[in-house]
Amino acid sequence: MHQLTGTAGALYEAIRDLPIVSPHGHCDPAWFATDAPFPDPAALLVVPDHYVFRMLYAQGVPLEALGVPEPGRGADPRDIFRIFAQNWHLFLGTPSRFWMTYVLTQTLGIETPLSAETADAVYDQIAERLAEPAFRPRALFDRFGIEVLATTDGALDDLAHHAAVAESGWGGRVIPTFRPDAVLDPSHEGFLGNIDALGQLTGEDVGAFAGYLAALRARRAVFKAQGATATDHAIEVIETVWLDDPDALYQRLRQGAASAAEGRAFYGHMLIEMAQMSVEDGLVMQLHGGSRRNTNADVFQRFGRDKGADIPIAVDWVRGLEPLLGRVGNTPGFRLILFTLDETTYARELAPMAGHWPCLRIGPPWWFHDSAAGIARYFDQVVETAGYWNLAGFNDDTRAFLSIPARHDLWRRGVALHLSAQVARGVFGTADAEMLAPLLAVDLARDAYGLRP
Repeated sequence: MHQLTGTAGALYEAIRDLPIVSPHGHCDPAWFATDAPFPDPAALLVVPDHYVFRMLYAQGVPLEALGVPEPGRGADPRDIFRIFAQNWHLFLGTPSRFWMTYVLTQTLGIETPLSAETADAVYDQIAERLAEPAFRPRALFDRFGIEVLATTDGALDDLAHHAAVAESGWGGRVIPTFRPDAVLDPSHEGFLGNIDALGQLTGEDVGAFAGYLAALRARRAVFKAQGATATDHAIEVIETVWLDDPDALYQRLRQGAASAAEGRAFYGHMLIEMAQMSVEDGLVMQLHGGSRRNTNADVFQRFGRDKGADIPIAVDWVRGLEPLLGRVGNTPGFRLILFTLDETTYARELAPMAGHWPCLRIGPPWWFHDSAAGIARYFDQVVETAGYWNLAGFNDDTRAFLSIPARHDLWRRGVALHLSAQVARGVFGTADAEMLAPLLAVDLARDAYGLRP
C-alpha cells in the first residue's frame, strides 16, 4: 500500500506501533497453550483462511485440493501452496492481497515475490522461518505487540487451553469469549444434544427452563473466571422476542414439536435472556447480524460451517432490537456491540440508534467490508450521527493469526486518512485529530470490551 504523507502520514506514524488490542477473533487457543511450531505454510496461511479459499473456490478450485477438511480426504501442503501461488493474481484489488503481502514481506521476511514459478522457493523459505523459535506462536504474539487477544469458544468448551496458558507463566493475555449459539438457537444442528451436554457439564437439570437458564449462568461464570469479558451471538434476521411463557415453548422444542418460526422466536427470547444476564455479570454482549450463513448447501453438507458461503442480507435493526432494548437498553452498565453485513443500515439505523441508546456501540466493518474502501465508507456513514465515542474501535475477527498486524495496520491507515480528510474539510483541527487517532486505534476497543490493562 502506498506511503501516507502530510497530515495522514503524521497521524499514521503516531499510531502505527501502538499495542494491538484484539477483542474479537477466532484464533486457536491451543497455539498459545502448547507453543508448538506451526505445521507448514499451507496449514498456516491457506487452509484456515476463508477469505483465501472462497476466492479460489469461486474460480473453480475444489476445496478438497486446498486441504479444507473433509472426512477421509487430504491434500499435500506443498500442492496446496502451489495452487495458491498459481492463483495469486486473483487477489488483486482485495484486502487479502494486502494482508498476505504484509505477512510474507514484513512478518515472515520473504523477499522473493510470490508467483507460480516461485511457489516452491517461497514455501521452503516460510517453512524455514516456522522452524525457528522466533516464529512460534508466543514469540510472534510478543513481537506483534498484542496486549490482549480474545478467542471465540463454544458454551461446551472446557477451556483447557486457556487454563494452560494462564498456568504457563508466559505473560501473554489470551482470553475466551462465550459463544453459546449452539445451545440457544434451535436451528443449530445438534441443538437438543447440545442442551443435554450442557446439563451434564454443569450438573443442572436442563429438563426445565429454569435449570437451562441456571446452566447458562454457570457456564458464563466459568468463562468470566477464565478472563472473558464478552459474549458473542450470531443471528441472520434481527429478531428479539419476549415470551410470556418460555418454558412451554422450551418443552415443545425438547419434544421436537416446535415449528421453525417457534424456534426463531425462542432464540429471539434467549437473546434477551443473554442481555439480562449481561446486566447481572457485566459481560459485554456482541451481536453479529445481516449474514445468511452457509448458503451453499452442498459445501455445508460436505465440509461443515464457515466455508466462505456467508452472504450479506438486508436486516431491520430498529424493529428487531426493540423488545431487547425496551427491557435493558436503559440499564446502566449494559453494553451491546452491533456488527452488520448490511451497510445500508449504517447511516439509516445503527448510527442513530448508537447515538441514542446508552448501551449501544457500533462494531467495526466486518467480513466483506473489512477493507480500505469499507473502512472509509463506515466512517463516512456513522460519524456524523454517532460521533466517535459510540464506536467500538477495531477488531480483526480472524482465524489467520499472522494477519493480525496487517489488519490492524490497514485500519490505522484508514483512521489516518479519515482524520486527515476531516482536518482538510475544516471539521476539526489537527490537535483534535491527534487526540482521536489513538482513541480509534486502541482505546475505544479497550473501553468497549472492558480490556484496560
